[in-house]
Amino acid sequence: MFTDFILLVVGITLLVKGADLLIDGSSSLARNFGIPQFVIGLTVVAFGTSLPELTVNIAAAIKGASGISLGNVIGSNIANILLILGVASLITPLSIHATFVKKEIPVNFFLTLTLMAMANDKILNGDKISSISRDDGIVLIITFIGYMYFLVAYLERESVSEEEGERLLSPLKALIFTVFGLFGLILGADWTVNGAVGVAKALGVSEAVIGLFMVAIGTSLPELFASAVAAKKGNPDIALGNVAGSNIFNLTLVLGTSSVIRSVPVPERTNIDLGVLFLATLALLLSAFWGKRRYVIDKWEGALFLFIYAVYAFLSWFIELR
Repeated sequence: MFTDFILLVVGITLLVKGADLLIDGSSSLARNFGIPQFVIGLTVVAFGTSLPELTVNIAAAIKGASGISLGNVIGSNIANILLILGVASLITPLSIHATFVKKEIPVNFFLTLTLMAMANDKILNGDKISSISRDDGIVLIITFIGYMYFLVAYLERESVSEEEGERLLSPLKALIFTVFGLFGLILGADWTVNGAVGVAKALGVSEAVIGLFMVAIGTSLPELFASAVAAKKGNPDIALGNVAGSNIFNLTLVLGTSSVIRSVPVPERTNIDLGVLFLATLALLLSAFWGKRRYVIDKWEGALFLFIYAVYAFLSWFIELR
């Protein structure tokens, strides 16, 4: 147990330092080339923080345990919105980029609806079982490629003032910070999960509870720390872009890759989780218009997100134990 505890502490330390390096490096990298920070959040940061989900799903598919793939993606996306944005907005109110409301949230809606259709073969086609097939996976990967193409093709660069340029890290230093930050986040997440599972088992916590909370939240730790640090450093565009990009990557590249390797079975309760994901995305859209300030997620809204996530986690845990 002592070794697991040390692993847990070192893992969390790596997460914190990795997130710090990643945000400093990626924000400077974006400004050096006139790329909006929101786009860096949608691409570099989002892809890097989604690597745990990608590696978990690929490993599960290769080992024939693809049943966890769908739950990992849906659970991580719900955590990204309710848990991660909830924590980030509690640190500081998040200003929502207009592009996020007009493009990224609708894309998330579209992808969630697409996944709902793919996951309901029994209802739509009368099949005996529902699964995310290899054909579905190819469609999801093509969707990911198309999304990335339009994101880059219609990229609008922003000019950088001379005074701002003097405060930025050099492109090479910013790139090094970004790479080491991503490495720290990924390694830190792995060590944190392994350490937490070891400590939990030593304390007699059941495997059902470990799987429900530690694995699902564990793969979302990079997004959590990256978004929290981005909010603390006054970079809300990176925090929001990270969540939006990670959700899109999870629903297209991550799930698509694992289902191409091996068909992903759909558990009976998946429609409940998909419904929660859809409602979470809707809540994110509405939060842009709630309250006195338009396009801002205030602290009370972040607290509401966290409360909803806590209720969802408790009910899921209760159902699992039954």
